[in-house]
Amino acid sequence: MNRDGKNTISVRLVEEALQGCTSSSQSAEELLRQLGLGAIDLADNDARVDVADFSKLWRRLARQFDDEFFGMDARRMRTGSFAFVCRAAMAQPTLDAALRVALDFFRLTFEGFRGELFRSESLAEITLSEPEEAPPLRAFSYFTFWMLLHGLACWLVGRRISLLAVELRCEEPAYTDDYRVMFSRNLRFARPSTRVIFAAEVLDLPVRRSEQELHGFLAHAPSNILVKYRDTTSLASRIKAQLRELPAEQWPTSEALARTLCVSASTLRRRLAEAGQTYQAIKDQVRQEMATLWLADASITYAEIAERLGFADVSSFYKAFRKWSGTNPGQYRSLILRGDEGP
Repeated sequence: MNRDGKNTISVRLVEEALQGCTSSSQSAEELLRQLGLGAIDLADNDARVDVADFSKLWRRLARQFDDEFFGMDARRMRTGSFAFVCRAAMAQPTLDAALRVALDFFRLTFEGFRGELFRSESLAEITLSEPEEAPPLRAFSYFTFWMLLHGLACWLVGRRISLLAVELRCEEPAYTDDYRVMFSRNLRFARPSTRVIFAAEVLDLPVRRSEQELHGFLAHAPSNILVKYRDTTSLASRIKAQLRELPAEQWPTSEALARTLCVSASTLRRRLAEAGQTYQAIKDQVRQEMATLWLADASITYAEIAERLGFADVSSFYKAFRKWSGTNPGQYRSLILRGDEGP
């Protein structure tokens, strides 16, 4: 237990994971002790748990209840199911085919998670089909499903797949910080449907994974999913947090930023390079985050968004957005607002 954000997950998500496995005769604390994880203090809402301990929790719950999905569906995801779907997906030639195989598998496995993949020009979405009359599930349930699917997809192509938006039918839970780091800053709750939106171009990426690589992936799951393909370093996160607090025209130069971080400009560049980042790339990531949020509001014009993001004109904004996301602002806004209209 600690309060350091690196390679950790909030204890609140541990508590969420236990909800489907507890009963009136056994509390979450008792179950943790039975699983050999009694050192986790569920009463400390600010505590962070090492992802290795969360992986132990996942694996031990799966073994004890023969369910790799924390008892959150009417049907169990029996032990070995995730390994099976990984093996089936990696046999496909492209990510498009692999995702369709994975979604078919989850449709057969679960009662309430029936996903469909759609392509529309330069955008793609995976939407969960849920009965309109059925109450929404817990946010943790939806995010666990997306974690399995998104984590598998990232591993299959060997890179992080940026999610432009994540929409859920349920109301926003009290805690969302880790979800925003793992998936996208652009989380939208109480929507007509549950879906993720991303650039369609990644669907054409080839799948090239070996059986040996699969063994390594499974040996470290789910901690490798939670860490390897999440938002990068704490330094990058700190810089992003600073930028989000300022209008784009007030963003500091790299030299001024280095001074606020009490390091030299060369040290800042070196530390970012070690994490595979540049200051310009971080600024672009924040611009993309803000653009996707503002594009979801039809009352904000493209010219206003371009001005807020510090672009000289709308055409410069269009060019940058396509470079960031693989689509143009008009196509993205059209897809988002079409979802707002409901079925």
